[in-house]
Formats: sequence, structure tokens, C-alpha cells
Amino acid sequence: MSPGADAAGEIERLREQIRHHNHRYYVLDDPLIPDSEYDRLLRRLQELERAHPELVSADSPTQRVGAGPLAAFATVRHEIPMLSLDNVFSEDELRAFDRRVRERLGDEAGVDYCCEPKLDGVAVSMLYEQGVLVRAATRGDGTTGEDITANVRTIASVPLRLPAAVPPQRLEVRGEVYMPHRGFEEMNRRAAQRGEKTFVNPRNAAAGSLRQLDPRITAARPLEFCAYGLGVLDGASMPATQSGALAWLRELGVRTSGELRVARGVEECLAYYARMQERRAALRYDIDGIVFKVDSVALQQRLGFVSRAPRWAVAHKFPAQEEMTTLLGVEFQVGRTGAITPVARLAPVFVGGVTVSNATLHNMDEVRRLGLMAGDTVIVRRAGDVIPQVVRVLEEQRAPHARAIALPVNCPVCGSPVEQGEGEAVARCSGGLVCAAQQKETIRHFASRRALDIEGLGEKLIEQLVDQGVVRNVADIYALDEATLAGLERMGEKSARKLLAAIARSKRTTLDRFLYGLGMREVGEATALALARHFGTLEALLAADAGELQQVPDVGPVVAGHVVAFFAVPENRALIGRLLEAGIAWPAVEKPGASAPLAGKTVVLTGTLEAMTREEAGERLARLGAKVAGSVSARTHIVIAGPGAGSKLARAEALGIEVWDEAQLLDFLSRNGAD
Repeated sequence: MSPGADAAGEIERLREQIRHHNHRYYVLDDPLIPDSEYDRLLRRLQELERAHPELVSADSPTQRVGAGPLAAFATVRHEIPMLSLDNVFSEDELRAFDRRVRERLGDEAGVDYCCEPKLDGVAVSMLYEQGVLVRAATRGDGTTGEDITANVRTIASVPLRLPAAVPPQRLEVRGEVYMPHRGFEEMNRRAAQRGEKTFVNPRNAAAGSLRQLDPRITAARPLEFCAYGLGVLDGASMPATQSGALAWLRELGVRTSGELRVARGVEECLAYYARMQERRAALRYDIDGIVFKVDSVALQQRLGFVSRAPRWAVAHKFPAQEEMTTLLGVEFQVGRTGAITPVARLAPVFVGGVTVSNATLHNMDEVRRLGLMAGDTVIVRRAGDVIPQVVRVLEEQRAPHARAIALPVNCPVCGSPVEQGEGEAVARCSGGLVCAAQQKETIRHFASRRALDIEGLGEKLIEQLVDQGVVRNVADIYALDEATLAGLERMGEKSARKLLAAIARSKRTTLDRFLYGLGMREVGEATALALARHFGTLEALLAADAGELQQVPDVGPVVAGHVVAFFAVPENRALIGRLLEAGIAWPAVEKPGASAPLAGKTVVLTGTLEAMTREEAGERLARLGAKVAGSVSARTHIVIAGPGAGSKLARAEALGIEVWDEAQLLDFLSRNGAD
């Protein structure tokens, strides 16, 4: 036997031994050998691989150190969307969730829930093919994430190859990457010694570590992984329960939570929540609540999804951390529709792992409800560990110099009068498009993808254009030239030419996109499409009164009033005229008649589509004459079901309604010129 063959055999034996000990250490928490012996095995493997580089494989335990730096992260489209969870913050809200579940299932006795701590880390997806890790991605927006395979490969608790004898053909493991307290503290201690910046909390440290372009930096960070569910599964049967799926993953060699329990009914869920809340400080990692999932996969499918969250799961968040600080004052911000929003300026305070100096106050009703005065000592809470809020005033500590907070008489940006309609909580700047704050938000909305879709005209560039007086309204966009744009910060000739090309492309649009882009109050995409369809031309819409507007489906007196008020402003009419003079145009609106492919048909969309959003699909179907509804009934003609379809699909099948998948939808749209 050749020396190379001997080395290959020893290398493979060492890899199997190290994988076995990794499984015992990271998954079972039951190591068989001391760290020194593990280190000896790993060093021997490293020596052999250095001597025989042709025998190094991507799934070798030695390859966790990381490859060379990446230029950028590639994008990954999730085959099954990574949905977020709805949150509850109280016992009553959890009981309400349980009640909704039981009512939908018709189960009076109670439902079994899979319970586990909600790790405060970063959600990731890992794809294994034939047991080998081939891809890892961030959650991203739930549909598309970033490819972080090189970084995830460096995490010791992530198996590069599943130790199972017969792994599934394809298996997507979903879970959380986090940083334990001890590793976080040690990492920050060393950074401080080197005079480097330290991380604020373990979650930020984990997120920053995963997004390093150099995987070698990630490899040096003390990250860990814990699985909480499955995505894609080919070549194996889906377990019947959520808890069973996690137990199966553990058998395959993937770490899952050792705190996982199955609870019968909401009372046992609340008891589990209370136990974990008491133990929270003693855990070696951060958790910010408990995740409860209906345990039966069959019942999960019956319950289905709403918006971008499942009906069968919820995160019961722990009470947000609170701190005391001083309210230095209140500033007023102006939004796109002129809404004046008070924002608390606080003496900086460390709450929930971040330093907070601003907090939302929503509106003046909230200021009055709290009894706030500038200079007050207040309690600040990070609601859901995300949004800082002022929750209480300590009136007994009120300083003599505390000052009352009053709604400004004039807009803090443009000086126009501030108005507040009778019975309305929100006050608004009356300046309209002469207000710089409203200008910026209006331009951002006008240029957004769902409106005129001007690629490259982002928030920072809009700030520059408005602040320098180059652009005062959306019509000014079409007067921009290359020299002006190239002279702006972070712009050059190439960027300027690209933006001008995007501006030119935006001139060819549709009437409904144009109406939506104008930013009229309460006029979203669906309402804009309904208006365009009903009136057919901009001229007809401009001439319509409130009564005529209310003949449009789903347009009531409030929306009609907003539309009439918008078109009654001479400046708005002049602005529309300038936009048309700049060359913005659209094809004639074709009202779907009796001969339209889907005339008289009611269509329901459910699940997640990959080629387009449900809103885009609904718009195209509506152009073909369909009435797009939100719920399935006996009057529904077609249900289009994408991945994640739940109760709507089940109801459609029970009623014998025609069901299309996305491929059938795309084929239909293509054949009818709506692709």
C-alpha cells in the first residue's frame, strides 16, 4: 500500500473521530474526551492535510478557519419563505392567541404547543445535500437573504457533514446563530486590550460577525448555532410534529434547544414562560422571550398564514427592559403627508443592550396622556426590544424648571401653519409641497419601485438635492442634468448617467402608478388602480366630484374627500401639468370588459409567490378583469396557492374550487399579455 493511501485512510479516520466528538460536544453536551485529546486529533489531521493538500475536502473539520475575503455577499432566494412571527407581550394576549387557534380548529379541549426559548441572535438557513452543507443564508426580508456560507462554515456547532448514516437528499435547517455570554465578554475584553471598538451586546456581535467579508474574522468569533425548524425537505418524510422534527434533527447531528418542551394548552405554556423568565439570567446566552408553536404539523397546515406570519406560532416576549432618564425636550418631525410627530430627546441611557437618546411619542394625545413636561424624569422602555418608548413620568421627581410641551403653531421646517382637524389625533403642516420635509418624503415616495420606479434615486441623494435647492418637487427631477448630478457627493459622471437613464425610463408608466406616485392621502396601489380603471383618463378624474368618486369600488367619503382636496390645490394641478410636459405618459387604460379573460371571476391569492409579490400578481389579474378577494368563499372561482399556503388552500379544496400553482399563473399571464 502506498504512503498516500495510508495517509488517506488515516485522514478519513481522524475526520470521522472529530465529527463524532463534535456531535457529542456541541449537540449532546456530553463530551467523551478532554479538550487536550481533541486538540491532539485536530492537530494530527492538520499535519496530514498540510502534507497531502490534494486530500483536503470542503467538509473537513480543519476547513472552519475560513477562506479568503469575499468581494460582496451574493443573494439567495429562499425556496420556502422564512416568515417572521407575531409577538405578544402579555398573558391576556397569549390567551387570545390560544383562543383564536382553538376557534379555528374547533378544539375546545386544548392544543399541544412546542415551547422553546427565543434566542436573541440572527436567523439563518442552512441547506444540506446528501448530508453535506452546501449553502447558508441570512433570513433577509424573508424571501431573499445573503449567502453567508463561508462564514457559517466556521461555526464549530454547525456540522459540515451530517453524521447520520442515511441523510436526506436535501434538507434545509433553520435556526439562530448567537454568541454566548462568556464568549462575548472575552471577545470584548480582548478588543479593549487592543484598543479596538467593542460590541454593545451579543446579538449585535453575532450579526456583525456573520456579515464579515473575511470569513477568517468570523472564524475568530465565538459563535454558536441552534436549530428551530425545517424548510426544504426531499428524500425523507416530514415528521408529524414540530417537537418530533427537532428531535429528528438532533438525531441527524444538528444542535437543538435542550430547553424544548411540549405543553398542553395555554396554562402549561404560561407556566413554561414563567419558569424560563426566572431562569433567564442564569442561562449562558441571551433570550428575549418564548416561542410557542402548534405542535401538530397537520394542524399547522390547517391554520395557515396571515400576511407574512403563521397563524400557528407566536413569540411571547419578555417584559422590555426599562431605565430611568431625563426628557431633555421634544422635537417635531414632519412626514410625507405633513403629519407632525413629536419625538422625545432624552439624556442618553443604556436600555436593552443599546444606548437610547430618542423615543417615539406618536402624537400630542400621547404627550397629554403621559402628562409629559420637558425636564421630567421618565421611564424608557424598548418595546419588543426594538422601539424605544417613554412609558411613564415620575411626577414626584418633577424639577421646578420643567416646561410644558405644546404643539407648534407653525411647521418647524417651513413655517407654514399647523392644522389639526376636528376629532383627528394627528396635526399636519399645511405647507404641502413647499415644505422641505414633505418634499423629501414625497420625492422618495414618487421614485419608489411601486410608483415611478426611479432606480438610484435614494434617500441620501434626495436629501442632497432638496437641501441644496436643486429639487423642490417631483417635477424638478425631470430637469436634472449630468453636470448637476455629477457634482453631488458620492456621485460621478457614470452614476449621473445611470440615474438620468432611470429617470428617462420612468416617463413611460401607467395611470395607476402615476396616481399612486402623487402621494394622495389614503390612496394606495389598489385605490389608484380602481380610480384609473373607473375614470379611464386623468382628465376625467380631475373633473370628478366627491359623489362621482364614491361610485368607485372601495372608495368611501373619506378617501373621496382627500382626492378632491388634493386636486383642488392649484399648486398640485400645476405640478401635474409640469410632469406631463416633462414627457410622463401612459398607454390608454383598458377597462376590462365582458370579454376579458377573467371578467366576472373572483380570484384569491395565498402563500408566497417567487416570481412576483402577491400585490403585483393581484394587479395583473385585475387588469385581466378579475376581482381579487382576500378570503375564500363559495363565490370564489380560482385560488392561486404558493409555498406556505394554509387554510385558504384547504378551504378551496374542500369547496372544490379550482387551484393554480405559480407556474399555472405565470403561464396564464403570459398567454394573456400580462406577464
